[in-house]
Amino acid sequence: MTNTGNLELVHSIGADHVIDYTHEDFTRGTSRYDLIVDCGGGHPLTAYRRVLTPTGIYIEVGEVGMGKWIEPFTGAVTQPLLSSLGKQQFTGLFPNPLSAEDLTTVRSLLESGKVKPVIDRRYSLEQTSQALRYLETGKVRGKLVVTINQAESAP
Repeated sequence: MTNTGNLELVHSIGADHVIDYTHEDFTRGTSRYDLIVDCGGGHPLTAYRRVLTPTGIYIEVGEVGMGKWIEPFTGAVTQPLLSSLGKQQFTGLFPNPLSAEDLTTVRSLLESGKVKPVIDRRYSLEQTSQALRYLETGKVRGKLVVTINQAESAP
């Protein structure tokens, strides 16, 4: 799910089906999903619950309300509550540390090209404030990378 301006980008990184949220509210449709990876919020968890299959999984990766300090904590309460009401699972991304096997799987997906990271811009550690200002514009396409030079930070 993305906006009109990013449809081509999302298709180019391998999505089979892309929903333009500026024209369609998928939580009101008849399609049901085994997995929803939510990178930006925008709907209440009950709406996602409605479109998940009976054993579907919802994973929250990010939150849309950047200025609202309480929002990141609400999932810690509501996700386990909804998970306890049936076989659907609600969780945040990587709730437990990744195992060596998980990291190997991620590496193989990246190396095979099945997962293609999209990097909008790169910043040095000293440019972190610029990166945050750009992030707040809402115009980021992909991820921002802040590089930490370990050689310079060593004592």
